[in-house]
Amino acid sequence: MTKRMHYRQNLRNHPEHVQRHILHVTTITFGVILVLLWIYSLGTNLVNPQTQAKIGDDMKPLSALKANILGGYNSMKGSQ
Repeated sequence: MTKRMHYRQNLRNHPEHVQRHILHVTTITFGVILVLLWIYSLGTNLVNPQTQAKIGDDMKPLSALKANILGGYNSMKGSQ
């Protein structure tokens, strides 16, 4: 019997509440690891100058939209 099969058989012998506890701890552990890896990769991507330039280009339409909204608000406010 391999180690993996032995581990599975040993896990099956535990009560259901212990199995659920092991499942929850394992799921949370892997989730935390994935979030930490995502944060690390996000940080390395944001430092890249090409990414910063692309973010700046992507934000230009939002800046124009913001200016239009503020201009419309100020014109409505001034007409009252």
